[in-house]
Amino acid sequence: MKSAITGLLTVMITTASAVVGHAADKPVSIVLVHGAFVDASGWQAVHGILSADGYEVLAVQNPTVTLQGDVDATRHVIARASKPVVLVGHSYGGAVISEAGSLPKVKSLVYLAAFAPEAGESVYDIATVPTPGEDKAPLLPPSDGFLLVDSAKFPTAFAADVDPAKTRFMAESQVPWGLGAVEGKVTAPAWKDKPTYFMVTKNDHMIPPSQQRSMAARAGAKVVEIDSSHAVMLSHPQDVADFIASAAAPAN
Repeated sequence: MKSAITGLLTVMITTASAVVGHAADKPVSIVLVHGAFVDASGWQAVHGILSADGYEVLAVQNPTVTLQGDVDATRHVIARASKPVVLVGHSYGGAVISEAGSLPKVKSLVYLAAFAPEAGESVYDIATVPTPGEDKAPLLPPSDGFLLVDSAKFPTAFAADVDPAKTRFMAESQVPWGLGAVEGKVTAPAWKDKPTYFMVTKNDHMIPPSQQRSMAARAGAKVVEIDSSHAVMLSHPQDVADFIASAAAPAN
């Protein structure tokens, strides 16, 4: 019996070592930065795919109260990464990675349906530019210094191609977005110095596709377009994971 138990323990330890080794066998780490009104749980499917592919994957929990607070939170997670970082931002998270991504440890930037502000520019500055014929985010008036999306319009505006039961819950569990985050201005956008990738969501009703294309062009990004709502990491997690992996490839 003792020898059987010893043998079993040996197999378990060997297997666990193999799993841990596989989970960190890629030469880069991936840091995922969520946007406004949600939290890092939206990355779960993408995180699982990339982790299974051998990447160290970390997700930031942004307070979304001020831009600087979110930049600080992101930089703390970048510091925890064991390898050079591919920094990924969705939506408002694009503004965060634009500012946080200047750290030498950051190898490249990936924008997913995201804002990519210029120096001296805020998300508010971009979001208030007219885009005739395209929808804007259905935001309610500010309350106590925070913004929310109209919950009745949230499912179709944010994630029309996601399970309605999930989007209804998301609408009712929104994380308020602080005006200090919306109006915070980027000082030195990292996309000016780092390889940049941009996924444009063609069915987006939160950030107009025309603005996404304009920001991607300004950043000199490698661009792909996808038939997706704003919540592309929920509706197309495999496509998102593949796109992030392309930015993490050794040739890049």
